[in-house]
Amino acid sequence: MLRFLATVSKISLPLPQSAVIKALRVFSSTTCSTICLTQTKIEVEDDKNKWSDATELLSKWGCSDDDLERIFSRCPSLRNADPTLVQSKLCLLSDLGLRASQLVKIVNCRPRFFQSRINSFLEERIEHLTSLFESRDVLQKAIVRNPSLLLSEGRYDVKATVELYEKLGVKKEDLVQMLLLRPTVISRTSFDAEKLEYLRKTGLATDSKMYKYMVTLIGISRVETIREKVANLGKFGFSEEEIFGLMGRSPNVLTLSTDKVQRNMTFILGTMKLDAKMVLKQPYLLYANVDTVLKPRVLLALKIQDMDSKWKIIGPTIVSFLRMPEKRFLDLLVKCHGEDVANELMDFYKRTKEVKRLGESSKKCSTRGFPF
Repeated sequence: MLRFLATVSKISLPLPQSAVIKALRVFSSTTCSTICLTQTKIEVEDDKNKWSDATELLSKWGCSDDDLERIFSRCPSLRNADPTLVQSKLCLLSDLGLRASQLVKIVNCRPRFFQSRINSFLEERIEHLTSLFESRDVLQKAIVRNPSLLLSEGRYDVKATVELYEKLGVKKEDLVQMLLLRPTVISRTSFDAEKLEYLRKTGLATDSKMYKYMVTLIGISRVETIREKVANLGKFGFSEEEIFGLMGRSPNVLTLSTDKVQRNMTFILGTMKLDAKMVLKQPYLLYANVDTVLKPRVLLALKIQDMDSKWKIIGPTIVSFLRMPEKRFLDLLVKCHGEDVANELMDFYKRTKEVKRLGESSKKCSTRGFPF
């Protein structure tokens, strides 16, 4: 099997621009038992005709047929790309210790990775990233999650962003955790007086466990988006103090779309007959999926209650059933009945769960690339 031989260079050393554009290292037939990746690499002459196309180059770099299919599905133009340009990016990834399986994730996040330029500040950038993440493994995870850390073209300053969060009270180790959780922290962070006021309204202290989540979410969100989501919750009778208090206790409320909040709240108020304030105590009600969790379980509870008035499920009690794992939920509400009744209830539950939202199947967009 053809295998790529490369020395894993030390991340702590600066990576000069000339090293990025060197020819790809030699490929040689070998096995893991005879040659190790940490052995000295052999340099070869730069031959532009060595690789017929990018497909051959990626294949010999270590990408399987499945890897190539996934890469080309996200970046079809790569099939016709100049192998020399692809070569320089692969050299960079190899020097950072990244391999084929991680390349698939990188292209999934950043389809134009091979079309982006490596700017002249790469050496300084890698030095800052190395100092920030400290561990080689953590640095690799961060790059896989956000390849733009290498391809920023000077559009943002890693060092300045880190210093900004430190001034806001986010410790370095907490910021590293947030960078892995939310890859766009470096590229999208911005703060103004209005955002700082929103952060103050949450009432979170800098030593709070939720603080690092809240400050990074506000940092990467647009002011207009925060206003819109606050106003959307306000439509259901929540005061501004209650809304920011809810965000302080459960920061991910800020990641929910206005459409999802509206659907969940409409179901909670209209079908479950709960008071809107219940959401302040149970934020889970906003996170749960209406079609696969809330609706099937609530409608099943209503059916059981109609069949036997002794069951008093609907009301605040139903919230505990909604948070249960499905197996436990079915054991308590379905399998406790006789066989005939249990089968009837199970059929009803399955039918309800299979009912899809109108127009759901016609959606063209799919979740790809960066998370929120």
